[in-house]
Amino acid sequence: MMEVFNTPNKVIITCNRRLSPYLEQEVKDLGFSIVRAFNTGVEIKASVNECIRLNLNLRIASQILYEIKSFRANDPNELYQNLVTIAWEEIIPFDSYFTVTSTVHNETITTPLFANVKVKDAIVDRIKDKKGMRPNSGPDMHKAVVHLHWMEERAEIFIDTSGETLAKHGYRKHPGKAPMLEALATSTILATGWDKKSPFVNPMCGSGTLAIEAALLAQNRVPGLQRMNYAFMHFIGYDEAVFFEERRHIKEITDKTNLPPIIASDIAPEAIEIAKLNARTAGVEHLITFEVGDFEETTVPEGNGVVMFNPEYGERLGVHSKLEETYKRVGDFLKQQCKGYRGYVFTGNPDLAKKIGLRASRRFEFFNGKLDCRLLQYELYEGTKEN
Repeated sequence: MMEVFNTPNKVIITCNRRLSPYLEQEVKDLGFSIVRAFNTGVEIKASVNECIRLNLNLRIASQILYEIKSFRANDPNELYQNLVTIAWEEIIPFDSYFTVTSTVHNETITTPLFANVKVKDAIVDRIKDKKGMRPNSGPDMHKAVVHLHWMEERAEIFIDTSGETLAKHGYRKHPGKAPMLEALATSTILATGWDKKSPFVNPMCGSGTLAIEAALLAQNRVPGLQRMNYAFMHFIGYDEAVFFEERRHIKEITDKTNLPPIIASDIAPEAIEIAKLNARTAGVEHLITFEVGDFEETTVPEGNGVVMFNPEYGERLGVHSKLEETYKRVGDFLKQQCKGYRGYVFTGNPDLAKKIGLRASRRFEFFNGKLDCRLLQYELYEGTKEN
């Protein structure tokens, strides 16, 4: 019997590009040792039951992949021959449904869909041979998911324990205009080193993702509380008691005391309505003060904290002169109204960033989708720096 739930094996936890340092820290904080880290993820050793814990707790991961087998395959036929030897009848229920995803770079394959079909055929043929019945398959990620990673002649086949991506945290039913992916938003907040005790101020908040992620971090409330279906639930050997025990644990560690002021403002009333709906779904609406108005009117509590902007980058033509003025005003607001705070501006446009008129003390590199972005840090001293 192939006992994946209790047998530690190679596990790859993927994330979006440039987020792996933040993912690596998260995984270590959960008590796992990192075998290696790379640009789009980390490798650890874990069982599928341990992957349940990872799926419920991680904020920055995309998929958590448990390796079944690695082998050499020069062409689709060799791939199929290797895959059909795996005891799929002990992994995927014959009366169930599964889907196949893949990352393929092999000269014999012109489309990854062809590789997916080969994987699907091997699984179905094996289960039909052993059980006399064939599971259904298709593109939906809501049941069992199998992932193929095939580079040149090296192939690996994984159970994808996550299914739908973990990088979305399940509360954004109303995305608003050009929203930031939740995993990216969390990473940018972690990059600031915010202590989760001092104020977090988010002018131009849009659909509220940054403020909501800050509230979730402050409460130690993890994304698993928003989700009741994962791919690991649809493999043979799944014990729902393990899932519900971990769910109970993450509820217990949520801290509802001594929470910091979190302020989110936007000039558009409809943006604030969307942000409030998203915050309500996330269970943190009561932790965020929402304000409608120009960003210059945003309340900045006394003392110190973090103020964070994610303004438009002006990817569309013809909006630059207006945005230049906005970025200049952002710089003035930080300088004049946020003394004692650390200021941050997330942007994909270095030319506009120059209009802020402040010298960045640090620059953190990120991607937003395919766009090369920077999180710029500004020290907003009371009086002069020397004081």
